[in-house]
Amino acid sequence: MHQPESVIPPNNRQAIIGCLFVLLGAFGFSAKAVLIKLAYDYSHQLDVITLMVLRMAISLPFFLVVALWPVNNSTKAEDAQRLNRQDWLMIFGLGILGYYIASYLDFAGLQYISAGLERLILFLYPTFVVLFTAAIQRRAINRHQALALALSYAGMILVFVDNRAAMASSGLLLGSALVLASAIAFAFFLMGSGMMVKRIGSTRFTAYSMTVACLATGLHFVIQHGVKLLNLPANVYWLALIMAIFSTVLPAFLMNAGISRIGAGSASIISSIGPIGTLALAFLLLNETLTAAQLAGTALVLIGVYVVSRAKA
Repeated sequence: MHQPESVIPPNNRQAIIGCLFVLLGAFGFSAKAVLIKLAYDYSHQLDVITLMVLRMAISLPFFLVVALWPVNNSTKAEDAQRLNRQDWLMIFGLGILGYYIASYLDFAGLQYISAGLERLILFLYPTFVVLFTAAIQRRAINRHQALALALSYAGMILVFVDNRAAMASSGLLLGSALVLASAIAFAFFLMGSGMMVKRIGSTRFTAYSMTVACLATGLHFVIQHGVKLLNLPANVYWLALIMAIFSTVLPAFLMNAGISRIGAGSASIISSIGPIGTLALAFLLLNETLTAAQLAGTALVLIGVYVVSRAKA
């Protein structure tokens, strides 16, 4: 029977839904830097670990539900039951590295630099994956990868120089270094997480590793501040709630749902919209300037990361 033209084939429908999920996830992640900057503006006494613990405390129940939810698929249930001490140690280590250490460095860096610069530096992590993988496997980088890396780093230098000229901030170098360290930590996290994702699935691995990071963040807060009630402006709590729901929990699961429909390679390319979303939100909500040099540098970074992501796809 002839299918009406108005009806979208199931495969195409799934691809469209997958693309939409990835776009929403990328936009949610891109808003995090702007929300962090807004929270710092509302309370100058707010420190990194306090803002992190607010975000994690709100996020933790959602990840616990996913982590403890019974797995209907018997194969996955068997795999989950077979996790040995080495598997749990790897989940623990990756959770600490990817969602605690990398997040802490990112939050700390945003005390000194703009949200737009932070997102571009952080967005370089795919290029670090390429470099570190080539170094570990002792293989040369091909011509296309070399061009992509050159474009990305040239664009980053252009944006950094433009920010240095516009901002008389002594913390620009420190903030950039902290976010760069965050991107490197996240690159190592991605390189190490592949085996566990194949073993227990990306959704369950995210839930497990995020739960570990939430607990580590809580322990850090208790060591630094003790057990006490937080006395912060109401707007900080609202921003932490928005950050936890719309820039942490939902994007993580939307990305997983999108990747399952269109593949990791396509998802990584589509998610390159993230830095553009950050620049737009920073311009609208933080009054950050948009210069020609910044736009040109952003374009170079996006092109370079796109070429790297397409090669990996």
